Amino acid sequence: MSDHEKNQRIIRLTAAEIAGKIASGELTAVEVTEAHLARTGAVDEKVHAYLHLDREGALAQARAVDEKRARGEKLGPLAGVPLALKDIFTTTDMPTTVGSKILEGWIAPYDSTVTRKLKAADVVILGKTNMDEFAMGSSTENSAYGPTGNPWDLTRIPGGSGGGSSAALASFQAPLAMGTDTGGSIRQPAAVTGTVGVKPTYGGVSRYGMVAFSSSLDQGGPCARTVLDAALLHEAIAGHDPLDSTSIDAPVPPVVEAARNGSVAGMRVGVVKQFRGEGYQAGVLQRFDESVALLRELGAEIVELDCPSFALGLSAYYLIAPSECSSNLARFDAMRYGLRVGDDGTRSAEDVTALTREAGFGAEVKRRIILGTYALSSGYYDAYYGSAQKVRTLITQEFQQAFDQVDVIVSPTTPTTAFPIGERVDDPMAMYLMDLCTIPSNLAGNAAMSLPCGLAPEDNLPVGLQIIAPATKDDRLYKVGAAVEAAFVERWGHPLLEEAPSL
Repeated sequence: MSDHEKNQRIIRLTAAEIAGKIASGELTAVEVTEAHLARTGAVDEKVHAYLHLDREGALAQARAVDEKRARGEKLGPLAGVPLALKDIFTTTDMPTTVGSKILEGWIAPYDSTVTRKLKAADVVILGKTNMDEFAMGSSTENSAYGPTGNPWDLTRIPGGSGGGSSAALASFQAPLAMGTDTGGSIRQPAAVTGTVGVKPTYGGVSRYGMVAFSSSLDQGGPCARTVLDAALLHEAIAGHDPLDSTSIDAPVPPVVEAARNGSVAGMRVGVVKQFRGEGYQAGVLQRFDESVALLRELGAEIVELDCPSFALGLSAYYLIAPSECSSNLARFDAMRYGLRVGDDGTRSAEDVTALTREAGFGAEVKRRIILGTYALSSGYYDAYYGSAQKVRTLITQEFQQAFDQVDVIVSPTTPTTAFPIGERVDDPMAMYLMDLCTIPSNLAGNAAMSLPCGLAPEDNLPVGLQIIAPATKDDRLYKVGAAVEAAFVERWGHPLLEEAPSL
């Protein structure tokens, strides 16, 4: 077998399979890392999933895993498995740019808690992935370093803001990736690339060292190609962190056990009537309806739900998130770190700050800062931000009422499949509508997952099924997701693993 053929086999393995083969000695961590680095060298010029590739650092981590095994030490569940890290988590050994020119080349003085936990689990971090600037966007077109292509069709978007992470998975440049989800930025990219993405319960994964966009909404979470792989990564990164005041001080839900024992028999599954209608692609609704029928076949009881406040979620989100962003991004003032423009000794600090922000922030970031600052301004606070928070409370209450009737809720993850790059760049409202189904979960803080449910017949592009669970009941996502995934694979094959796009 040639090196190329061996590498092709390695990159098609799941994270669980890779970990098992490294633990048994069938593969070395160095072989696995080299195979994925070779794949990146072959395809990433076209995909542009990575902003920074740490070849030497990754190989050093892999060698450490092999040495640990040679000494007879027990390896963790993901030891030696490569991962692509969204460029929003701080790292002391790689730049953290958050997709923005204002932090170009910045090396953080500390690792985020997620980075630290990944290293402690002996996960091999390959590099940092492309993203919408400061996680503001639904397509990864807002990156200051250029867009990422969807491996299914490189002329289309890979979702956002974490399009680099989802594209790395779909192009087999990594078996695992990390994302963050403020209004759908893990689940939406997963949906349009045929991968699995999970937004844990708010506070379930530490935000320490995760550059803030909207602090009451941001949540880091796992991205993978299978439900079990996502569960293994979830377990590695989750848990209480005293460095994060919003971190939940409670045991991590048994997500891996749930993923290994998937079943929906006897469960009540809710379908919300507000998650369909005008603007939804016919093929997306077709695949969703088939998924609901499948859940019924597998033994679930389907319950129709009416949650009228969900229709207001998009409006509330686009007042709350920009308001928090205008506060969080005030720290980028050219005085402490990052870009500094115009500091020639003749200008005031205010002038330097203004020039730096003009040069360093992109159009979408400026749009949201302006919108948020206006919503928080004197005379408008109650009318806009205050009203949005009231809607948030209504949505949270409707979720609670819904979960009194059902165990989980399902919906399409996105109203459409991946759209062409550039199609919505001048129409912010059309772009924002991609997050129509995902935003309510962020506002309420509960857990949600997207997993593949087939291809839309009209364009042969992936469709995502969203599963929503109550807060701290993340294991239900994996229990239902694993059952659905197994049924899909048995009947139609995995849309990515068996019908992978060619690059």
